[in-house]
Amino acid sequence: MALGSVLRKATSRVVPLVVRAAAGSQRCLHYTHVCSSALPAVGRSSGFLLRRSFPASLFSYSTKAKSDEALLKVIESEITCAVESQEEQAEDAPPEFPFKIEDQPGQRIVTLHREYQGEEITVEVHMPDMVTGEEDERNEDEEDDDETETPSSSSLPLVVRVAKGKKPVLEFGCTAYADEIAIDSLSVKDPEDSEDQIAYEGPDFGDLDENLQKAFHKYLEIRGIRPSTTNFLHGYMVDKDAREYLTWLKNLQKFVHA
Repeated sequence: MALGSVLRKATSRVVPLVVRAAAGSQRCLHYTHVCSSALPAVGRSSGFLLRRSFPASLFSYSTKAKSDEALLKVIESEITCAVESQEEQAEDAPPEFPFKIEDQPGQRIVTLHREYQGEEITVEVHMPDMVTGEEDERNEDEEDDDETETPSSSSLPLVVRVAKGKKPVLEFGCTAYADEIAIDSLSVKDPEDSEDQIAYEGPDFGDLDENLQKAFHKYLEIRGIRPSTTNFLHGYMVDKDAREYLTWLKNLQKFVHA
C-alpha cells in the first residue's frame, strides 16, 4: 500500500510537467512559424519600397543621357572636321559671268537668271555628282557587264530654260563636265499646259542630225552656257554642299542637345 501510494504521487507530479513541456514546445513551434512567414513579407515590402524609391524611368533616363552624350561627341567631332575642310572664302564669280545667282539656304538647287535680247534665261543648277580618284581605280578594277558607262569625272546637272514672254519655253537638260557641256534632252513646253498632260518632247538629242546638235550647242554658248561658266558653278556648288552639310550638322546638334 505504501509503495502504490508513492508511485501514484510520482506519476501525478510527472504528468503535468510532460503536458506543460509539450504545450511549451507547441508555442515555440507556432512562434517560429509566424516569424518565418512574416520575414518574406518584410522582404517583399522592402523590395516594393526600393522600387518606389528608384523608378525604372530613372534607369532608362540614365541610359538615354549617356547615349545622347556619346552622339553629341560624334556630331561635334564631325562639325570640327567640316569646318576645317571648308575653304576660307568662296571663289568670286569671274568678270564675264553673265548670270545673277539666286541661292536659298537649305535648298539643293541654285537658280540663275539672265535677260538676253528679249529672252528670259533661267538655269537650275543641281548638286554635282562627285567622282574621286578612289572611285576611278575601283571602276577600272571591276568588270562592268552593263552597257552603261560610268562617268570618269565629276559632273554638274543643269536645266536651262529659254522663254520669250508667254510663248512656249525651250528647255534643255544638260550635264557639264570640266571641258565640255553635253545636251541630254531638248523639249518645247507650253507654260499653260497642265502638269497632267504628257507632251511630246521630241526625239533623243543624240539621234538628231550632227549639224543640228552643233547648232544647239552654239545656241547655248551664246546665251552664257559655256565651260568657263559651268566650271565656276561646279566649285560654287561644291562649296554650297559643304555649307549646307555644316548647317545640317548644327541643326542635329541643337536637336539632340535640347
